[in-house]
Amino acid sequence: MSDSDLYKQSLELHRKHRGKIEIISKVPIATKDDLSLAYTPGVAEVSRVVADNPDLAREYTITRNTVAIVSDGSAVLGLGNIGPYGALPVMEGKAALFKEFAGVDAFPICVATQDTEEIIELVKNIAPTFGGINLEDISAPRCFEILGRLKDELDIPIMHDDQQGTATVTLAGLINALKITNRDKKRTRVVISGVGAAGVAIARLMLAYGFEDITMVDSKGIIEKNRSDLNDIKKDLAKSTNIRNLTGSVSDALPGADVFIGVSKAGVLSENMIQSMNKDSIIFAMANPEPEIMPDKAISAGVGIIATGRSDFPNQVNNVLAFPGIFRGVFDNNLTEISDKALIRVAEALADCVENPERDRILPNPLDKTVVDAVSRAMI
Repeated sequence: MSDSDLYKQSLELHRKHRGKIEIISKVPIATKDDLSLAYTPGVAEVSRVVADNPDLAREYTITRNTVAIVSDGSAVLGLGNIGPYGALPVMEGKAALFKEFAGVDAFPICVATQDTEEIIELVKNIAPTFGGINLEDISAPRCFEILGRLKDELDIPIMHDDQQGTATVTLAGLINALKITNRDKKRTRVVISGVGAAGVAIARLMLAYGFEDITMVDSKGIIEKNRSDLNDIKKDLAKSTNIRNLTGSVSDALPGADVFIGVSKAGVLSENMIQSMNKDSIIFAMANPEPEIMPDKAISAGVGIIATGRSDFPNQVNNVLAFPGIFRGVFDNNLTEISDKALIRVAEALADCVENPERDRILPNPLDKTVVDAVSRAMI
């Protein structure tokens, strides 16, 4: 199906259904007794019990199984800063995936502000209704402060899927890609193009997993200590990456590299750049809707393994492999945080879901619902 046909059918689908999600009652409301139990006067006793002991909200209300998907629409994948109305169809879709794959009730909260403090306060104020918060499509560097502050100031699990979800699935794919190409993580040279939310989180999780030779490249060049234009996040990365003290652009970072991870924009990677890398190179070109290099060009340049963020090519790096199971595990095990150690276990579990990985099959099928159980078990 061509992109134009896909877009047309998607518009028709959304208009027909007026969105993708709905709220339904878990209990019958057909008689006066039903009404008395579900609402007044019976619910008053439930309210008194929960008011006296808020921890019991997990037992008597929707809190135990409900996620708020919070977005300001400032960094919607492939579309940029399109605001809360533009973000709403994406967040609806995310809610539908939560329910379909993990039985988690999720609701989109698209906010009409892009002020860091206002978003933090808003999330804190709505937190009593939810068992977890999934931040989504909030631009860097604001997203780092929002995530960090909410993790510190709330006692429920907080996840920014563009960071932790992307990093987890990327690491899972890399684990299998290294197996196939007989590489050791400590001796593998990695170049990451894009130092926004996804790129920073990928680098941090890879370092935590044991990768040692990572070079980061933003729109102005290689992240290195002598650059005077780095924000605090990039200054911190400069201390733990670029151990070769490289300078210049992507093309200067790639000669002799084993892995390229792109979370930047289309056309960043050329066939000549791939040919400057080590043999049997690994390319994760994840810009959407058009990757840093199209798979056919990468293959013609001699790449060993190519992955993208698209569903119409093999090896799709899709966050749906992670976030439903992560929150399922959080809720089932009464967890209050989502740690890097847990995410590494999830990545390893995802990699193990692929029996006998091959070059065009390094990750599970995104529609494989058995993955949720493996991911949720890995959270503890």
